[in-house]
Amino acid sequence: MIELHILAPQDQVESLSDVLLELSALSVSVEDADAHTEHEQALFGEPGMPPPANAWMRSKVMALFDNLHVLEEARACLLGLEAFETCQILAQVDVPQEDWVRITQSQFQPVAITEDFWIVPSWHEVPAQAKKVIRLDPGLAFGTGTHPTTRMCLGWAAQRDFATERVMDYGCGSGILAIAAVLHGAQEADGVDIDPAAVQAAEQNARDNHVDAKMRLGLPDMAQGPYDTVFANILATPLKVLAPLLCGLVKPGGHLVLAGILERQEEELKAAYAPYCDLDVSNVSEGWILMTARLKAREA
Repeated sequence: MIELHILAPQDQVESLSDVLLELSALSVSVEDADAHTEHEQALFGEPGMPPPANAWMRSKVMALFDNLHVLEEARACLLGLEAFETCQILAQVDVPQEDWVRITQSQFQPVAITEDFWIVPSWHEVPAQAKKVIRLDPGLAFGTGTHPTTRMCLGWAAQRDFATERVMDYGCGSGILAIAAVLHGAQEADGVDIDPAAVQAAEQNARDNHVDAKMRLGLPDMAQGPYDTVFANILATPLKVLAPLLCGLVKPGGHLVLAGILERQEEELKAAYAPYCDLDVSNVSEGWILMTARLKAREA
């Protein structure tokens, strides 16, 4: 395989990427052309906030092609485009053939949540000490157990006995928290997500872990409280907006578990949820916090 490197101004990156894909590029990636220099530009904003731009002022666009012949045809087409006049071809780089599946798999090892509760990719053996196991492979949906926010939610779940409980995983992604609740005794676990692809992934993961009989998955309008426990591992900005909805899903005396929150956002979340419950920080990991609350009985 061979890669074509192109220097492009910010306003040409999106259209150039589309053209390259139409010209049979296997993939297109973009990085700051001034990376690791004094002109390097921080592009992405705070978690939960929109990025300030969709490309760098000077972007390096890298298009991967199957062979030199296809690349040269694409290059000839680009040079004939008027819009390409503001771009510059930097280099052609040979890309060695790699076993990308093996390389990707090597990046995902079994994750110990507790001594006996593990998240294990399908290509790994289950550790001997594991008594509760979620089989989960990386995919299109967030939630493999490797991110600190997910690990903290799973750690909280591992300390609970969900027997007879009804649990909601709001913004379920891979469905990992709903699956964990069922493995720890939940009578029923619902999971909802705004992304239909995440719902599909969660459904498959539930089947792979043989807990689908106790799970319902769908879009957010499927959520029907009350629930004994509601998990929401999203980000601080949507969590603040969702405060009345999430608290309304929790039964009096039930638990609310929130993640995707940076340490410096603690007071913002406490203020947003103050009309409904008293949030506390239950755990801290790598700059992220887990916040939980016990919902009070509602006044008549």
